[in-house]
Amino acid sequence: MTLLDKLADPNLLEQMTTGEKLSAAFQTTALGMGITFVALVIIWGLSIVLKNIVLSIEGKKESGVTVVNTPKKKKQDKSEVIQADEVDDAELIAVISAAIASSMETSVRNIVVKNIVRVNDDTPTWGKVARIDQVNSRLY
Repeated sequence: MTLLDKLADPNLLEQMTTGEKLSAAFQTTALGMGITFVALVIIWGLSIVLKNIVLSIEGKKESGVTVVNTPKKKKQDKSEVIQADEVDDAELIAVISAAIASSMETSVRNIVVKNIVRVNDDTPTWGKVARIDQVNSRLY
């Protein structure tokens, strides 16, 4: 009779020593972790096979990041940059005021924007792409 068989019977469990109980617990843990690891490897392999099947059906190649060459802009004077920023800020204030007024169901005249602080977007690229995809899927 093996340790795992003794561990399954409550009467024999009481007769086991602490060393036998620890050994049986280790065997049970190793068996469970081994089965889990093998199952994960099988799932991983199946996902690769299914990905290759789907890509071959769609006729697409798996590609990484595509590089797009954009023409370089010539350097601008500081005066041009300041004017562009001032115009953008005025438009930004108008848009923010309209959005706040719409959400509060009030007039834009009742809203005063005193300060605008830009916040860095820490969203990863996959999150941005997922949001764009959701918006585009609802438009069509």
